[in-house]
Amino acid sequence: MRNSNGPKAFIKSNYAEPIDGSEILNTLIPAEQEFISCIKLLGVDELIFSLKMIHNLALYHTELVIDQEEKNALFNLKILWEELQKL
Repeated sequence: MRNSNGPKAFIKSNYAEPIDGSEILNTLIPAEQEFISCIKLLGVDELIFSLKMIHNLALYHTELVIDQEEKNALFNLKILWEELQKL
């Protein structure tokens, strides 16, 4: 379902009850389904490796000054690869 904060998956009251992944995918708009398919096509492990490499190059192998905006962007990359690892 969509709300003002974006897509949400609502879990039934009984946490032991399994959630049908196909039902969740069917609630996604076509662009979101295509994005997930693209991730699967590229390979999650390869994408995680690339995100980590970009993060580390920017953070540890550059002499550029990193301001708060850049720190936030690097942190977002870290969150993205950590969430992808959970897949």
